[in-house]
Parts: sequence; structure tokens; C-alpha cells
Amino acid sequence: MSASRRSGTTDELGPDEPERDGGPEAVGGSDLLAALLDGMDAALCAFDADGVLTHWNREAERILGWTAAEAVGRHGLAGWAVRTADAEEVEARLMSAMQAPGRQVNEFALLTKDGGRVLVRTQSAAVRGPDGKPAGVYCAFSEVHAQIDLERSIALSEALFEDASWGVVLVDADLRPAVVNAHAARALGTGRTSVLGRPLGELLAQGVEELEAALTHVLAEGAPPAPAEIWVSVRTPEGHLRRCWRSGFLRLASPLTEEPVPLGVGWLFQDVTEAKQIEQEASLLRFRAQQLHRAARAAAECEDPRDAATVHLDFALAGFADHALVDRVVGGSLNDSDGAQAVAVRLVRVAATPTGAPGPSLLSGAAGLPVRYGEGHPALQCVERIGSVRASIGAAPPEQAREWARARQWPQDAVHALCAVLRSRGRTLGVVTFLRGAGRSQFERSDSIYAEDVAVRIAAALDLAGEAAEKQ
Repeated sequence: MSASRRSGTTDELGPDEPERDGGPEAVGGSDLLAALLDGMDAALCAFDADGVLTHWNREAERILGWTAAEAVGRHGLAGWAVRTADAEEVEARLMSAMQAPGRQVNEFALLTKDGGRVLVRTQSAAVRGPDGKPAGVYCAFSEVHAQIDLERSIALSEALFEDASWGVVLVDADLRPAVVNAHAARALGTGRTSVLGRPLGELLAQGVEELEAALTHVLAEGAPPAPAEIWVSVRTPEGHLRRCWRSGFLRLASPLTEEPVPLGVGWLFQDVTEAKQIEQEASLLRFRAQQLHRAARAAAECEDPRDAATVHLDFALAGFADHALVDRVVGGSLNDSDGAQAVAVRLVRVAATPTGAPGPSLLSGAAGLPVRYGEGHPALQCVERIGSVRASIGAAPPEQAREWARARQWPQDAVHALCAVLRSRGRTLGVVTFLRGAGRSQFERSDSIYAEDVAVRIAAALDLAGEAAEKQ
């Protein structure tokens, strides 16, 4: 057997076959084999049936320090790549792969050229000849710590996509989900396979623009320095579900290219909707409490109780409503004993916010003409029931919304209303009405509580103003 040490390979020639300088096919095949072996990420060596080393690639040279010229042609590993005392056992386990089916995995301590030792994990299998009989053994090996790192990476990936308690989505360069774990599939309201390849716009009704902008930024610039909180509306069979996801992003690049080529984005998210809602409610309560405190201090400096009432009204509007109206019962007050059936409720306008340019609330003139509220008007219902009343036109067409507001004697841009009764000393003095435009949400129960707090302060001021008028 003659050996050619070029590129770390040997070519077995027949006894009467001369070594050819080689035509283009022979040279190309040898070069291709050398390139494949040297381009492998794992170290590789091979032995013939007699235990002679026939192949040794660049990664094996990097790990142990022995070049292909120094390794190829040696019989076994004893004395140079393995300690002599361990050589018999190591070689026996390697060569036993010729008679075993499949691959065998072992761990050995090999020697480096400078005398050090390195623990490697090997995978060995038989090499079959043309007749199907074992002709040798190939052995691929890598340092154990590198193999463990690889196994950890694989285990981490599998755990993230199976058992993670937060959503994990791999998004391709076209911004479409490529892999989705079970948690993310539940959050998106779909199955793990049905979501793959679909545009995010088919899964999310709102927030998709912000999410796609974040993914595009990560593809172009890399991961952001901190997680981002994104509000979305998920399409579900029951309707749109509003959620807040705290999201982290990682750019995925191919390790097989000289320059990183983006493969997509790893998107990890956790649902923090409940925590954000609690945080927002607490912040809103603090703000409203501060507004009530500021209004009380400002109202205390007003000489005219009616001015104090408008001060409370103006402070209440901040972040709460777009317009406000104060109507008082004709005659000053309505006793509970009168009853809604015995006394027809009529209201007269006391104060209102300007409908044009923004500014402080204005007191109405002294004419005292009743407002023309029709039967069933929310303000009249509020007085009759002695409780808050909410009304809304919802998402109606603009013309229909304007007609709805006009019929109730409200500014034409009003689409949501909240009426709170004005009560003082066991009597009903009137009603305060807060109005919101189309850009705001409907009034909720928590809004009614705040409106009632403001109404108590306005009622006290109006009651004081009534007493002062009676004395005069």
C-alpha cells in the first residue's frame, strides 16, 4: 500500500496499478475529498482494517496538534495520541465498531503534541468495502466541553419550545412565525402549526404595526437594550382580546457565513396585562386624588361659592372628560319625599365648559330658563333615581352621533355621557354631566365613583350659594 500524504489522505492502489499523475477527474476527486474533510466542524480520522491511520483532517490537527503528515500512516494511536498504557483498550473499542451495527459513542483521553491531555467524545462506525464487508473504521471526535455546550444549546432550545412558561416565537426574515412554542400558541389564540407562515396581521387586530416595526429594527440593528411592553389585540373566536406583552428580541444569524446573515428574530414575551392594569389603575387613582386635593385648596380661596363649584368642575375635567354641564333643579332643591311621580323634574343650566376654544367653565346668566330636556333624558333619570346614569352612542356613524348629541342638548362631538346627582343635606340639588368625544372610551364604573366624589363637592358649593342668596 502506497500512501500520499497530501491533504491528509492516502490512496490504496492495486499491486499492478501505477500511480497516476492524474487526469482532471482524479485530481478533482482528491481535492474534493480533502476539502470536505478539512471543512468539517468535527475532527475526523479513519483506520483501515489493520488499524493503520488513513485520514486526519484539520480539526483533528487543531485539537491535538499533530499534522496530517505526522499522523497518516501510523499504526494505531499508541505512544503519540494515546498513552501506551491506555492504547490497547482505546484501539480495541474503536476497532470493535467494524463488527457492531450503527455508531458507537465513547469518551477517551487523548494526548496532544505538546504533551497535554484532552478529553474527547467520539462517534465511530464501520466503513464498508465494495463487497459489503468491513474495510475499516472512521471516527469523528470533538472536545467534551464543546460537545456539552452543543448539547446544552439543543436542550435549551427544546425546553424553550416545550416547557417554557413564556411565549417563544421564531420569526423569519419576512416577519412570519417559523416556530412557535405551546405558550405562545395559546397567547395567540391558535395552534402551534396553524400559526406558522401566517402574517402577524391575521393574528393581531391592533398593535401589529408596532410589533413589526420592532422586528424590522432587530433584523437591521440588532437586539434592543431592554424589553419592550407592547399592547396588542388578539383575534379570538370570542372577539378581540386586549393584552400587554413584555417582549424581548434577539437577532438570529447564520454561523456558517463569514459575515452574519440574519435568519430572523427570536421573540420572547410574557403576558403582563393584569400587572399593567393594576399599575394603571393605581396611577389613575393617585392622579384623581391629587386633583380632588388641588380643587379643594383652590375652591377654598373663592369668595363666591358658585366660583368654587366651577373650580371643582375644571379640575375634574383633566384627563377625565371633554365637556361638563351643571344643571340645578328649578326651585333650588327636590326633597326625597316629593317623589318622581308627584313632582315633574325641571332643570336649569348653572355652569358649562365652553364648547369652542378651551378655557375655564362659565356660569350661566341669571335668566333661569329651564333646559329643554326630553322625556327619558339621562340627566332627568339621574335626578329621579338619585344615582349615576351612563349613556353612549358607541361606534355609530358621525352623522348619527351628532344627531344623538343634538337631541340631548349636548355638544355635537359628545358620544359618551355620565350624569351624577348633586346631593346636599338630604336633598337633590341637580345633576352634573360629563361628556366624552369619540377619541375616548366609554365611562366605566370607576369613572362613576370619581364623578360622584366631584358631585359631592359641587353640591356643597351650590348649597352654600343658595343659602347666601336666601339671606340676601
